Amino acid sequence: MTTSLGTPRTPRTLDALEPALSVRQVLGLERVLAGEPEVVAGASQLDRLVRWVHVAEAADVGVMLTGGEMVLTTGVLLAGDEAAQAEYIQSLHRAEASAVVLGLGRAFPAPPDVMRRAAERCGLPMVVLHRPFPFAELTEEVQSRLVQRKFAAVSLSEAVRTALTGLITGGAPLQSLLDEVASHSACPVVVTNLAHRVLATAGERSAVDDVLRDWERISRQAGGSEGDGWIRAELGGRGERWGQIMLCGYRGDTATGRLLADRAAEALVLHRMLGGSAHTWEEQSAQSLMTDLASGVVPARQLLPRARAAGLPVNRRTFVPMVVRDGDTAQLDRVLRLLGLPGLVAELADGVTAVLLSLPRDQDADALAAHFANRLRTESGALKAVVAAAGQRTVWDDVPAGLREAQHVADAVADSSDALELPAVVRLKDVHLRGLIRLLRDDPQVQSFAERELDGLLCAADEDLLAVLRTYLATGRNKSRTAQLHHVSRPALYRRLEAIEGRLGVDLDDFEQAASVHIALLAHDAQQG
Repeated sequence: MTTSLGTPRTPRTLDALEPALSVRQVLGLERVLAGEPEVVAGASQLDRLVRWVHVAEAADVGVMLTGGEMVLTTGVLLAGDEAAQAEYIQSLHRAEASAVVLGLGRAFPAPPDVMRRAAERCGLPMVVLHRPFPFAELTEEVQSRLVQRKFAAVSLSEAVRTALTGLITGGAPLQSLLDEVASHSACPVVVTNLAHRVLATAGERSAVDDVLRDWERISRQAGGSEGDGWIRAELGGRGERWGQIMLCGYRGDTATGRLLADRAAEALVLHRMLGGSAHTWEEQSAQSLMTDLASGVVPARQLLPRARAAGLPVNRRTFVPMVVRDGDTAQLDRVLRLLGLPGLVAELADGVTAVLLSLPRDQDADALAAHFANRLRTESGALKAVVAAAGQRTVWDDVPAGLREAQHVADAVADSSDALELPAVVRLKDVHLRGLIRLLRDDPQVQSFAERELDGLLCAADEDLLAVLRTYLATGRNKSRTAQLHHVSRPALYRRLEAIEGRLGVDLDDFEQAASVHIALLAHDAQQG
């Protein structure tokens, strides 16, 4: 098989970042092109790396090689001896030479068939030069470039190590470290545990999503191979592995990618040892995903690859979004595992934890959610936990709205004194008017209504009168109970109620007016919360 060498292929990364040259790149050098190179064997192996260039005429040159050399020869000692020609190629193959370049001339006016066939059989790139070419120039050019690249590799290694160490000592989170690695590698960076569950990612969002779309299959298919740009480094210490970092689709040479992965792995192990966060990486991963889902800033469809890569089943499932108040995140996760319920648990704020169950569609989602809540309440320290849930979702795109609904329900019962009398799983129908107001609190018309109804008190900024009004309406306008709760006499309470009525211009004994003020106050409190 004979392949003519045309325009050299453009290197896929900056030359300055490559610690070695490929055979293809050497053949693309201007000085080499002047010799009219032609690849006559091993064309599929042109991406082999060239560690050094060696000029040799000796028939037994293989014993002088250590691997990775491009050997230049005129073949003067091989002419007329086909056995020596075949053995010459075999010795280069055994020594793991990267390529052989034969200068055509008096010894070989045309490519020798014996050498070409032998090179093709063993996959050794064989190149012939059709024009006279001074080997010294090629040697000087390549050696100079290789030294520059090796120096650049050392510089890159130190630059990456310095940058990552600076981030760690500055208390930066895991994401900052990965962003730094992604900026150097120019490809998606993924950190996983040993079960291939994605813990964190970095890189261009669209590229990361493409990698995560079918993560488990492609990550396992990649195996230990680095030929396709999947470069990995193990994470662990003291003889224990607990994860790996992967450069996914790295477009530079393998040596540079491995260097970056190794530097990144060293930094991540150090970050974990120093306890850079109060949460484990698994918790941070779930928290990031659930926060993005609940906020609605990122479309749910764009988060689907992350959810799947995090180990959450998403195909043909029933999703139950829940928010738990006063429940420990680790305890919630443990209860899920005990019950064998697939889902994610993540702390959204102090004392507020989101839980997303993903259940087969043939299971009773409401019953399983209640089972989870009851089991949680029997756990130590969880008796006061409030489990709020939204209605079932069978479409992934509806999950963010479900999480927000569950959050509203949890907020609506947050200050309720009869929380223990609520059902195991509190839903929107259980919080009545308060729940409705929580759902509508961001509506401009509701906000305007609240401001208009309470204007007389809000302008005065009288928190004492607001507190009295709040208690009076919450107790069903029970004056005796209100006076008792505020530790005032009834005449004193009457004077305060009169002041409230005067400022608002309402009659609190009138049911409709009192109801209007109550709704406005609930909306105002929801806004403040």
